[in-house]
Amino acid sequence: MESKTTLSPKFIAQIEEFGILPSAIHRNLAVDRLIEAAIQRNEGIVTSTGSLAVKTGKYTGRSPDDRYIVDDDETHDNVEWGKINHPFPIDRFEKILAKMKKFVDGKEVFVFDGFVGADKDNRIAIRVINDHAWQSLFARQLFVRPSAAELEDHTPEFTMLCINNFEAIPEVDGTGSNVFILINLTKKIVLIGGTSYAGEMKKSLFSVLNYLLPKKGIFPMHCSANIGQSGDTALFFGLSGTGKTTLSADSNRMLIGDDEHGWSDKGVFNFEGGCYAKCINLNQESEPQIWNAIRSGAVLENVVIDKQTLKPNFDDGSLTENTRAAYPLDYIPAAIMPSVGGHPHVIVFLTADALGVLPPLSRLTKEGAMYHFMSGYTSKLAGTERGIKEPKATFSECFGAPFMPRPASVYAGLLGNKIRQHNTVVYLINTGWSGGPYGIGKRISIKHSRAMVTAALTGALNIVKYRHDDLFNLDVPTECPGVPSEVLDPKTTWQDRDTYELSAKKLAQMFVDNFKKFKNAPQEIVDAGPTP
Repeated sequence: MESKTTLSPKFIAQIEEFGILPSAIHRNLAVDRLIEAAIQRNEGIVTSTGSLAVKTGKYTGRSPDDRYIVDDDETHDNVEWGKINHPFPIDRFEKILAKMKKFVDGKEVFVFDGFVGADKDNRIAIRVINDHAWQSLFARQLFVRPSAAELEDHTPEFTMLCINNFEAIPEVDGTGSNVFILINLTKKIVLIGGTSYAGEMKKSLFSVLNYLLPKKGIFPMHCSANIGQSGDTALFFGLSGTGKTTLSADSNRMLIGDDEHGWSDKGVFNFEGGCYAKCINLNQESEPQIWNAIRSGAVLENVVIDKQTLKPNFDDGSLTENTRAAYPLDYIPAAIMPSVGGHPHVIVFLTADALGVLPPLSRLTKEGAMYHFMSGYTSKLAGTERGIKEPKATFSECFGAPFMPRPASVYAGLLGNKIRQHNTVVYLINTGWSGGPYGIGKRISIKHSRAMVTAALTGALNIVKYRHDDLFNLDVPTECPGVPSEVLDPKTTWQDRDTYELSAKKLAQMFVDNFKKFKNAPQEIVDAGPTP
């Protein structure tokens, strides 16, 4: 492994300027060397698939209440402060930064230098400093890896110091717990401590890009994207667990990316260099691309491994329902490299309705698309965040409010402009429950959800008849290839129609009540929503 003496003078000068004095620095190690280091340090085990399996301890999901943005002249009037974006004082940030720097002095650290963003005109150069080898492997696989020439000339715009073993003292440091994710957009530094859940790394850096890109007129999106054989690009919006990764990993289409993208005047580009797929109940038949990507170089988070055979048990959620697999984008056979595409022809909004009343498939008007984008209705699924044990109905603006620092109207305005410019068609697909709410009904099958997506992308839904759902104000197709007609009408899947009506009106009212917070929304967008 590398010591400081074998690193370039430019890199050493940057590290010294940052103000840390580790005993050893391992920069951009190859995959096999990172795996070797993780094993030697007892950070994980190699499974029968060749993947590295790790456990993240107490924290197996994001800690949204522990995420803060430094409140200063840059952010004070530009960030949507509230339940999601918590302000943090400059002086307390500086104190924690100083303590973290002192903590890593004399210790071994791992550094990944690379980029966030596949578009060279709109990416940011990053440096991720970790105290665990497996987390450096995660960073290497999830972010955009540099060429040899790019690495030699690398100067980070943002530096992330992610030290799992450093914990905050709330009464001293001003945090809500021992865990913290601090984003300083002025000093261009991200600090993470107290948690080993690797998703915090990628989401905090994507939040940075989601703040920066609107200044350039670029629409940042929490979505997956793929391309058909004819070059048609499609986007899939939805919170974790709604099917973005699964439904965008289509053997008949080429993957651009599975989580975060930007939409510029040139088209769509991926923020990432990899995928971070949920793998609870992963099935080889229904999700072969993800299944086959779990091999040497992939990282399994909190997946139970058989002690004798070393086989992953994807059906075991005893550690968490939020089991994850991280792997580079090129592990997907048909992935686009570099991961960029043209302007989208179709957008799919994915939601997981835990009440079981929202139609599984509907086509949205332009105004309806704006309404549902601003609403961002879905159900938070078990394990994705601490404290979530079963699906919980929620409204997350832009289908990604936890990662969008600016007001929702900023992102919604960008979406509206793109839809108008490129005549993009938008569909709302419910991957949640049918025949009743969670606990009574059943989850809509992946097979049927795939058939709906295929019909949307191939134009099959352009030639079918539609009925208008007066309550939800949606245009619902009466038929869809590969989907039984009764599945398309949720009312017919319930045994008790009266109970369905009550539940449907309840959800419609939830939409209306939620949308009241958008006090300056144009009336035509308000009118595109449900009418209980």
